[in-house]
Amino acid sequence: MLDQKTIKTLRPTLYLMLALTLAGGYLYLFTDSPVFWPGFIAMIFFYGLIFYMGTYAATQRHSGGADDILLAGRKIPLWIGVFTMSATWVGGGYINGAAEYTYDSNFGLMWVQAPWGYGLSLIIGGLFFARKMRRFRFKTILDPLSQRYGKKMTVLLFFPALLGEIFWTAAILTALGATFATILGLDIRTAIVISSLIAIAYTAIGGMWAVALTDVVQLGLLIIGLIMVIPFALDQVGGWDMVWGKYQINMGDMAHFLPTKEALGDYYYNWWDFALLLIFGGIPWQVYFQRVLSSKNEKTAVQLSIIAGFVCILAAIPPVMIGVIGQSVQSWEAFGALGPPENSALILPYVVRYLTPGVVATIGLGAIAAAVMSSVDSSILSASSMTSWNVYRPIFRPKVSHQVLAKVIKRCIWIIGIAATILALNITSVYALWFLCSDFVYVLLFPQLVTALFFKKANFAGSLAGFIVAFVLRVGGGDATLGIPVLLDYPMTHGGDVLFPFRTLAMVSGLITIIVVSLVTQKWYPSTPLEKVT
Repeated sequence: MLDQKTIKTLRPTLYLMLALTLAGGYLYLFTDSPVFWPGFIAMIFFYGLIFYMGTYAATQRHSGGADDILLAGRKIPLWIGVFTMSATWVGGGYINGAAEYTYDSNFGLMWVQAPWGYGLSLIIGGLFFARKMRRFRFKTILDPLSQRYGKKMTVLLFFPALLGEIFWTAAILTALGATFATILGLDIRTAIVISSLIAIAYTAIGGMWAVALTDVVQLGLLIIGLIMVIPFALDQVGGWDMVWGKYQINMGDMAHFLPTKEALGDYYYNWWDFALLLIFGGIPWQVYFQRVLSSKNEKTAVQLSIIAGFVCILAAIPPVMIGVIGQSVQSWEAFGALGPPENSALILPYVVRYLTPGVVATIGLGAIAAAVMSSVDSSILSASSMTSWNVYRPIFRPKVSHQVLAKVIKRCIWIIGIAATILALNITSVYALWFLCSDFVYVLLFPQLVTALFFKKANFAGSLAGFIVAFVLRVGGGDATLGIPVLLDYPMTHGGDVLFPFRTLAMVSGLITIIVVSLVTQKWYPSTPLEKVT
């Protein structure tokens, strides 16, 4: 006999599964959509499980206040911390992107930088940033910036941080929609809306505990699902030795991980520019520090970050192998496809659907959905945390109670989640926009965070000057996504693209400017020491 508490926890999940079942019935009876029904049924149970875990997390909160929603009461143990940190990074863009770049003849293994780049960013973050952030009991990445530079500067720095999270959420929702369309035969827009609403709902209900507990399930399913795909796919194309031999022939020098000037030519320094962007630009993200600050102590914060870094690097092996396998397929029609993938981004769902049995494809679909959901909920919560804690609270209601602030956070989760969903439904170049925001996070936020934490004389004037210098040097290199032409006469310009590492130049110049201007202006803008957040 179930008690009332269990029934109350199960009820929303049962309603969700009923709604998805009715949606499936509608598709079956009233449309001609070629839905892969075993996969659709599996999706219903998978989403039901995730939603149940998220709503169950709500019953584990003690006060229901802002601290519980933002940071799970700072009680995340090491093993859950490793799961949630790893699952957040190993998202839909991570695994789809690794497979895509490995498969794409214009890139190859040499340009698969994100797995080891972000892995190193977690390790470096754990060694140098995690302990200090956790020691001061900050609630968001913007807290040390606010203490050093003031509220006005914090609002300015808030925008690249917020846009990065929103565009990243939209990008991975788009990737999920394309995957569902390929494997299940569902309409892309339907898949995006269903997935995002479920993630938004359980994040708003359970907060950080919901995100952390669902990440445990999601990462486990991701690893199991992708590992299961590999042997079946290899069996279809003749085994690993044959596949790897074909890949080396097809890709040439691009089949190696390490860059060489002979292989990259003028793009050699551009390769290093992007590598440094991933390594150091992967640190100043709220989605990273939310896990660090949720850990139960400083030691746990350091350990979970370092261990997760190695997990992220290892987790890239299956999608990279899938990209190699896809490159070896000579005729997709022989496996039941209408033709090769329309673009390289679809190679992972193609391999899962056409090179594995139906049951394995269904599990692989769950793995991809798990990867996406684990990133979506984390990004939505992170953006909402900064919006409510660092903008709404200090500017509009400085004396707001934690209970009222908790309600504001939940509203922000819905607003930001819906905004990301609308963006995913209407903009096809979301991934390019996210990469641009990641670029600006590296150039604009990384030097600000470093000086706020480790340079005691950093002040408002230095911060503003550093921001302006870094912004001008970065925008001067132009950007095709926003249609910005090259404004500064950088060397090594090729076909309208600046191959000179101007992003790293902008970041370093901003860092030096903050230090120099802060020292010169101490008389007018005295530096403010960091204090523990109570």
